[in-house]
Amino acid sequence: MVNKTTILLISLLFIITNKALSQTIEPNSTHEKWEFVLEDTGDVLQIAIPVAAGLTTLFKEDWDGTKQFVFSYATSLVVTHSLKKIIRKERPEDRNLYDAFPSGHTTSAFSGASFIQRRYGWKYGKWAYLGAALVGVSRMEGPDGWHDIWDVLAGAVVGIGSTYIFTTPYEKSKVNVGFLSNGDTHVLTLIYKF
Repeated sequence: MVNKTTILLISLLFIITNKALSQTIEPNSTHEKWEFVLEDTGDVLQIAIPVAAGLTTLFKEDWDGTKQFVFSYATSLVVTHSLKKIIRKERPEDRNLYDAFPSGHTTSAFSGASFIQRRYGWKYGKWAYLGAALVGVSRMEGPDGWHDIWDVLAGAVVGIGSTYIFTTPYEKSKVNVGFLSNGDTHVLTLIYKF
């Protein structure tokens, strides 16, 4: 039987692939198609990774995790957008936009990825971090590049930092009770994990 997480991941891959293949390039563009595909992939993953983190808490009925995710994600976004207004670093390519530092896309992706890793372990977290790293690369290497390495690293630090402030590892249950009966023998076990 296919679980809900697998269906979610397949759906996200379908959306990313569909968006990437439908990308058109302007005739006078100096950029290659892969740059646009990379940028679009980063745009989708910066939302998909935190959505997957939030949905995972709901699928597992992990209400403490839901609360921790909301606090960590909201904090990362508030800090990022506050820093953008305070620092006012100009974007690359002389765009005359002063909101480069830190990268909001990268903050969002790393906030979701670090939550998955911190709450549910490296088994799932490594793939989320790989997707978040792809988002960071897409912000630097997409058409004309929207950020430099410092913007992306700062976004990652804000996303990861906010997660580690609010999130604790997930534990299903510390107490395990068992009962075994065989004829005249009855055994009751109580196991507590520290």
